[in-house]
Amino acid sequence: MLDSPDSRLLELSAWLTRNLKGPCERIAPASGDASFRRYFRVFSGGESLIAMDAPPPLEDVEPFLQVADILRTAGVNVPIVHAVDTEQGFVLLSDLGNSRYRDELAAETADRLYGDAISALVAFQQAVDIRSCERPPYSEALLRRELNLFREWFLERALGIDLDAEEALLLEQTWSRLIASALEQPQVFVHRDYHSRNLMVCEAGNPGILDFQDAVIGPITYDLVSLLRDCYISWPAAWVDRWVDTYLELAARCDLVKPTEADRFRGWFDLMGVQRHLKAVGIFARLKLRDNKRGYLADIPRTLGYITEACQRYPEFSGFAAFLEETVMTRLADEAFA
Repeated sequence: MLDSPDSRLLELSAWLTRNLKGPCERIAPASGDASFRRYFRVFSGGESLIAMDAPPPLEDVEPFLQVADILRTAGVNVPIVHAVDTEQGFVLLSDLGNSRYRDELAAETADRLYGDAISALVAFQQAVDIRSCERPPYSEALLRRELNLFREWFLERALGIDLDAEEALLLEQTWSRLIASALEQPQVFVHRDYHSRNLMVCEAGNPGILDFQDAVIGPITYDLVSLLRDCYISWPAAWVDRWVDTYLELAARCDLVKPTEADRFRGWFDLMGVQRHLKAVGIFARLKLRDNKRGYLADIPRTLGYITEACQRYPEFSGFAAFLEETVMTRLADEAFA
């Protein structure tokens, strides 16, 4: 039985009929996605599975399959692939459940859940051989392209800010400093979206890890920033510092970070957060303006707050912090965008 059928869903249902061990009893939406992918929960023979709908040519399932194999080999919990049709863009996966980190995180659960997530992060950073995993590098060009999402989609298109020459130079100097910080860090396997909406609370092998198809080889702080300075939930600074200490202790045991690099690591962590959050704000604006997905707008003020707070701690970013406070936050109050 189909809930809210459409043409792709009808095609998926027919494909499932051929690939399930038993009859397909029901298909229901499992979650949306910031891309063109959709996920459905499939009920068959008393079991629930997840079906991915990744319509070609808008999406390609091959990176998902490749990275799933990499992470499974690294010993962390990712969905098991039961069936694939790359031409149609359908994948049948094991179901990691309904409990996202985002929904389960609270003061009384945070230490346990983040402890598990940090352990899994260190595990795959240590286990994945970046020389042979065939993932692309987080290059200067890619870092710059991501930062320019903030300028194009948020500043110019969403807020209507026409940068003058001085402001344009300020952005270029800021981008160059952030890129230099990212590239000087130790390079590891990077999930790239390792945060509370992509981690599932599991009784065994916690956490279950999703949405990893965009993985790259990049800065060691990137996934830790995604986790601890999440665009969707915030924590007291002292808690974040404590969790960073937990990571550093585990990473030092695995020779990922030298004990003498702790202070430098924290600087990398802060500036990586600025880069990631600038990209995220640009993406949130693009989702609203291009794709008519408004659900991420509420996350923009929190994300801008992360950026401003981090920049204020570093004298070389004080000018950019002032630009955000005096120009961007003022314009953001315009109800036309909200």
